[in-house]
Amino acid sequence: MIKEKIKLAACVVLCTWASVRLYAGKVTYTREDSIKVVTLLRDAALQEKDTNLPLYFAGRLKGIPYVASTLEVNDREQLVVNLRGLDCTTLVETVVALTRAVRCSKAGFEDFCRELERIRYAAGRLDGYASRNHYFSQWIESNERLNIVKEVTGKEAEGYVPFVERQTLDLHYMSTYPEKYPMLKNDTAMQRRVREAERRMNGGVVRYIPRRLLGQGRDELGCVHDGDILAIVTRKEGLDTSHLGFAVWVKGRLHLLNASSIHKKVVLEPMTLQTYMSKHPSQLGVRVVRIL
Repeated sequence: MIKEKIKLAACVVLCTWASVRLYAGKVTYTREDSIKVVTLLRDAALQEKDTNLPLYFAGRLKGIPYVASTLEVNDREQLVVNLRGLDCTTLVETVVALTRAVRCSKAGFEDFCRELERIRYAAGRLDGYASRNHYFSQWIESNERLNIVKEVTGKEAEGYVPFVERQTLDLHYMSTYPEKYPMLKNDTAMQRRVREAERRMNGGVVRYIPRRLLGQGRDELGCVHDGDILAIVTRKEGLDTSHLGFAVWVKGRLHLLNASSIHKKVVLEPMTLQTYMSKHPSQLGVRVVRIL
């Protein structure tokens, strides 16, 4: 077993530079990013089989600076790999892509990039700015169809407890404020595509755990596992969620590991999830998404 792990780790290193050359025309990245990805994949290959990979990778990314709008760096949409600065969405996407690369025994930087493209874009394919899963409800739907994640919603026979609150999707923030998005503000055709994507989602009903229940322990919230993605539902008009992170159980209470604009880095919040959310009145509760 040890020899197999070392062999896989070596394969990660050997495959990387060829993969970089193959992918150079499609991806915005630095040499530092590719080395970081390879190192993480190599080290993960040496972990025990039952390692919680999402938490392992999220933990390895702690301390990386929080940087907003990390994908808005090109005039036209390209796949962006950036492990030097993360926002809440790119933290989640990076962890999911790394986890899938390891679970699928894919060892190279190109493999990571292909996983990232599948995760980030509708139907797993980059086709311009509008193809990005801009709203997290779009992200969940696309990745469920690709069998990458599964949203946890409780059981109908049990009244969906603790997912007792519902949100009816009414997405229109981006089409209402295109001037806030550099690749959208002067492109009316792209604005139409974004508006159509919003309309396809609108009217859908999703379930979430309300904030008032998030102070409960494992007996009541055992449906939430370490390493699950937590999407914070918002009351802000035109949006579905406002923040993302990973669930971590600490002394019997839920905490959030996230790329924090408050702490200016990736951090495990010292306060419980319920306390954290109580400081943000627009946050209503959480949707729970599990990496398959």
